[in-house]
Amino acid sequence: MKNETLELARALIRRRSITPADEGCQKLIVDRLAPLGFEPEVFACGEVTNLFIRHGRAKPLVVLAGHTDVVPPGPIEKWHSDPFEPTERDGKLYGRGAADMKASIAAFVTAAERFVREFPDHPGSIALLITSDEEGPAVDGTVRVVEAMKARGEAIDYCIVGEPSSSERFGDTIRNGRRGSLTARLVVHGIQGHVAYPERVKNAVHLAAPAIAEMAGAEWDRGNEYFPPTTFQVSNIHAGTGAQNIVPGQVSVDFNFRHSTESTPESLKARVAAILDRHGLEYTIDWVVGGKPFLTTRGRLVETLTRVVRQVSGVTPEVNCAGGTSDGRFLIDICPEVAEFGPVNRSIHKVNEAVALAEIEPLAEVYRLALAELTGAA
Repeated sequence: MKNETLELARALIRRRSITPADEGCQKLIVDRLAPLGFEPEVFACGEVTNLFIRHGRAKPLVVLAGHTDVVPPGPIEKWHSDPFEPTERDGKLYGRGAADMKASIAAFVTAAERFVREFPDHPGSIALLITSDEEGPAVDGTVRVVEAMKARGEAIDYCIVGEPSSSERFGDTIRNGRRGSLTARLVVHGIQGHVAYPERVKNAVHLAAPAIAEMAGAEWDRGNEYFPPTTFQVSNIHAGTGAQNIVPGQVSVDFNFRHSTESTPESLKARVAAILDRHGLEYTIDWVVGGKPFLTTRGRLVETLTRVVRQVSGVTPEVNCAGGTSDGRFLIDICPEVAEFGPVNRSIHKVNEAVALAEIEPLAEVYRLALAELTGAA
């Protein structure tokens, strides 16, 4: 029997949709769904293509949200097969985006097709919201669609984001929120000079190191029922001229907080400033809020997803807010209930990214059953 979801996933992987390119992925979706009465709306913003394709006009509106863009494949020689030629081996489908998240996109489409064929006069509405700017800056992607919907006074009742949420086995995790992301570039200023005359210099690296060590060892909060504790990580350090006999006059340090709802950007900035000031540093610091934390309480969406995931996979999923950022941080502005469910995430962004073949059809079934329950059709 032909596996429609697998075949569509293969077709999507063949398209080299590296951020922000879509490379025709969204056209594939329109070509499949428009003949069934779905109404497509395209939001083109710069190089980014966003698609909102809807069936029905009544409430509640249930949205399946995701992205067609993928991260670059990395060193091609380390892949065991062409990253943009879907390959099946050892019970898995290999290719860039297989798990993050073209299998989910394919499952969205076949789930929507089957739902509409089963319930042609269904209550409520269903839609897919697809962007090509999730893996990149995310400034012209889902956020632009959300802004347009807000301007028109439109809202979403329930949203399932197809990010690969499962950790060790299919169905073991549902995300009902995500941590916030706060990034800083700290520049500590000293005095440059010859390494042989330490009395005439102020080594910026030596000045900054105790403060960085204190931040790395600090407890920023203890998390809560849904969120793990806030974490601090240095991502880049740059100092010096490249010469081995010059003391650096400044050091640039990039670091990031992934924070729970127990901390805010303002509270984290204040604590960082207090540490830097206590160490007597001369510094400048620039902050970027990459995403605010969001949390969906255990309402109808989470309970429905938990039930249908258990029904399909035989696994009772854990509900948590771990992982990186997702477009849920934008969708929460127009949707009170946002949750994420998708395949196992062990290989995402790695070489030889893959999704288990045995997960692909069950994924479509989870989405189909969720659509039926959340719209009230079932």
